[in-house]
Amino acid sequence: MLEAIIGLEIHIQLKTKSKMFCGCSNNPDAAPNTNICPICTGQPGVLPVANWQAIDFTVMTGLALNCKVSKTSKFDRKNYFYPDLPKGYQISQYDEPFCKGGYLEIEINGKIKKIELERIHLEEDAGKLLHSKSKDYSLVDLNRAGTPLMEIVTRPDIRSSKEAKIFLQELQKIVRYLNVSEVNMEKGQLRCDANVSLRPVGDWKLYSKTEIKNMNSHRAVERALAFEIKRQERLWQEKNPPQKQSTRLWDDVKQETREMRTKEETQDYRYFPEPDLPVFEIPERKIQELYQKLPELPQAKKERFKKQFDLSDSEVKIIVSDIYSADFFENAISELAEWVKSIKGNEEISDLKKNKLIKLAANWFISKLFALLNETKTEIKNCKITPENFAEFVAMLYEGKITSKAGQEVLAQMFKLSSDPLQVVEAKGLSQVSDKAELGKFIKEVISENPKPIFDFKAGKQNALQFLVGKVMQKTKGKANPKVVIGILQKLLQK
Repeated sequence: MLEAIIGLEIHIQLKTKSKMFCGCSNNPDAAPNTNICPICTGQPGVLPVANWQAIDFTVMTGLALNCKVSKTSKFDRKNYFYPDLPKGYQISQYDEPFCKGGYLEIEINGKIKKIELERIHLEEDAGKLLHSKSKDYSLVDLNRAGTPLMEIVTRPDIRSSKEAKIFLQELQKIVRYLNVSEVNMEKGQLRCDANVSLRPVGDWKLYSKTEIKNMNSHRAVERALAFEIKRQERLWQEKNPPQKQSTRLWDDVKQETREMRTKEETQDYRYFPEPDLPVFEIPERKIQELYQKLPELPQAKKERFKKQFDLSDSEVKIIVSDIYSADFFENAISELAEWVKSIKGNEEISDLKKNKLIKLAANWFISKLFALLNETKTEIKNCKITPENFAEFVAMLYEGKITSKAGQEVLAQMFKLSSDPLQVVEAKGLSQVSDKAELGKFIKEVISENPKPIFDFKAGKQNALQFLVGKVMQKTKGKANPKVVIGILQKLLQK
C-alpha cells in the first residue's frame, strides 16, 4: 500500500506601496512596462535598497504561523536565465531566511492536524510573459519584476490532495486577516507549487518527487495532486517508480499533468550572498512590536464567536471565513440590540431575545446576503449594505414590521440601491399588517369562500388551517402577520 508525500511552496505577493528593492509603484496590473526603473530592469551600476514594509509583513506572517523569527538574516542571489528576469538572477534568500520552522493546524475529517513549516523567506518576483495566440511571439511585461514575494515552504507533512487544498484555504484566510496581501489566486497574488512523491506505508525514505506548477485555484491544486498521485501509483504498479526529480505543468483543460523538464537542484542556482545588501538585524523589541500588531486570527475569532454569540460551528466557520464578513457581522450584532430597543420604546432586551436576534441575523446573513454576494460576484467589503442598515433590517423582521417574504425583496433592494430598509419598505408598501380589524375583513372573506377547508379543520385536520392562512396571505399580497392571522382564524373557527 502506498501513501502520498506532499509539500507545498506558496508564493504570496505582498501589497506594499513600492517594490522590493526600488521605489517603483507595486502595481502589476498597470499598463505594461509603466512601473519600471533602472533597478528593477537590471541596468548596470544600480544598487538595491530593501523595502522594510515587506520585511515587517513577512515577520508578522511568521509570527502568526508560529515561526521562529531570525535575529539576523540576509539576501542571496539565485542565478538562472529566463526572458522576464532581466538581471539574470533573482534576489532571494537561501540559508538565513527571516522565519524558520512554524506550523499551521488544519481540520481534516473532524480532526486537527498540524502541518509543519520549513521556512518563510522573502524575494523579488520576476516579470511576466504575454503570449500571442495569433502570432508566433511573446512580449515581456516587467511591471511585476521586483514585486515583494513571500515564499512559505511546508515540510512534506501533507498526505492527500484534500489536505493540500484545506491547508491552502486556511493559509489564505490568515494572510487576509493580516492584511499583507489580497492573495487572489486568479490574479497571481498567491501561486502554489506542489511537490509530490509516493512511498510504501511504513517506509520513511523520501523518493524522487515531482513538482507541479501552473495551478491557479484551490480546486486546481486538489485535482492536479489527485491526478499526479494516480499517475505515480500506476508507475509503482508497473515497477517503474519515478527515478528523477521532475517538473510538470497542470493542464486545466485536459485535467492532467504533463512533463515540463527535469527539476533543478539547489546547486544549479549557484546561490551566493547578495553583495549589494547588508545583513539585516531584527532586534527583539522590533519583533515584539510586530507581535502586538497581530489581529485576532481566524481560529481565535471562531472560538470567540461560538462562545459569545452561541452559534454552531458550521455557522461561525462561514462567518469568519473572511475578515470583512466577520467584521460586518460583529458590527451588525453590536447595532442590533439598540435597534430593537428603539422599536420597543427603549425596553431592555433579555438574554433569550438577544440569542434569538443573533440566530435570526446569522440566518439572513449566511443564507440570504451571501446568496446575493455570490450571485453578483461581489466581495462583502464592497457591499452597499452597511452593518447598521442590516441590523435595522433584522430588527424589523424580528418585531414583525415586515414578513419573511417581504424581507427578501427589501434586502435585494438594499443590496442594489444602498438604501436603508425603512425607505425601501415605505417606497414599496411592504409593511406587515398586524391590525386585527384590518385583517379581520380579509379573513372573513376567506372563510366565506372556502367552506370545505373550514369543515376539514373542524373535523380535526390541522393542515386546513395552513391552507386558510395561505389564502389570507394571497389576499394581502404577503403583508399579513401570520401569527395574528392564525390567532384570529382559530378564534373564529372555534365558535
